[in-house]
Amino acid sequence: MLVLGIETSCDETGLAVYDSQRGLLAHRLYSQVKLHADYGGVVPELASRDHVRKILPLVRLVLEEAGITKNDIQGIAYTSGPGLMGALMVGGAVATALGYALDIPVIGVHHMEGHLLAPMLEDNPPQFPFVALLVSGGHTQLVAVQGIGQYQVLGESLDDAAGEAFDKTAKMLDLDYPGGPRLAAKADLGQINRFDFPRPMTDRPGLDFSFSGLKTFTRNLIEKHRGDDVLPDEQTILDICAGFQEAVVDTLVIKCRRALQQAGMKTLVIAGGVSANLRLRHKLEVALKKEGAEVFYARHEFCTDNGAMIAYTGCQRLVAGEKNTLSISATPRWPLDQLKQPQETV
Repeated sequence: MLVLGIETSCDETGLAVYDSQRGLLAHRLYSQVKLHADYGGVVPELASRDHVRKILPLVRLVLEEAGITKNDIQGIAYTSGPGLMGALMVGGAVATALGYALDIPVIGVHHMEGHLLAPMLEDNPPQFPFVALLVSGGHTQLVAVQGIGQYQVLGESLDDAAGEAFDKTAKMLDLDYPGGPRLAAKADLGQINRFDFPRPMTDRPGLDFSFSGLKTFTRNLIEKHRGDDVLPDEQTILDICAGFQEAVVDTLVIKCRRALQQAGMKTLVIAGGVSANLRLRHKLEVALKKEGAEVFYARHEFCTDNGAMIAYTGCQRLVAGEKNTLSISATPRWPLDQLKQPQETV
């Protein structure tokens, strides 16, 4: 089945073509980072308008790169949630209109299911079952995955997601947008052990996360080393970044090991924007190797939002016979464990 995938959940317009027999044929991504940089974060109305401007040219481009025409498409998948309502509606409207015009099925895809299945696009994909760590700017969850649509949330953040904590800490340090990657880059230059950062909720049983206390600790540390209404000196900023990142990474690693033990599994998948963090990947690989477990993740370009993961996930569900009505599906808040298991996959 030849599927067009459309991702417009936030500030990136992603398009892709996936074939159930030949795999990924083409993908393109347009990022709005420069558009939102002056505001220090995503402006929903600007994001929606930019999706409107970029989506159809990108559709034409991926079809051309895949060597097909619109009449060759056999199904369309689009992100229907979670995300920004206006942005979701743009992708949903285009997908539904194209599906109606071409008389082909359309399916709304859960954004985090797309991230969770993104490693399936690699040459060496993980095998079910596995534990997944979904870690991004909006989500931090540990999920037991038995198969596509078979998800049990084992633990999640009680407040900020890990990526959100990165971004907010970067803002405290007056780092440019997007803050999370900027903080990670500075962390590589700092001294990890100069400050004694806490590892939140690791001294108690359970698989939930909380990063609000870590943010507060960091804010107090910045204030302590601030001088005359200016930020701490550059070396102190680097050391704060290094200590903060290490605390988040250690917390995630401890919880992942605990989740694998609880689930009785030896395979971990990390997905979402923060899964691109090299320190997290390194420490997970080292920790799990000692226990005879293995970690999988998508290539860097498929860690952040992209159309390829939506095309792949939509293809699995369309092949199983699922499809939307002509109503546009847009669900800003959508728990992952509410998804159904498809009857057949490819």
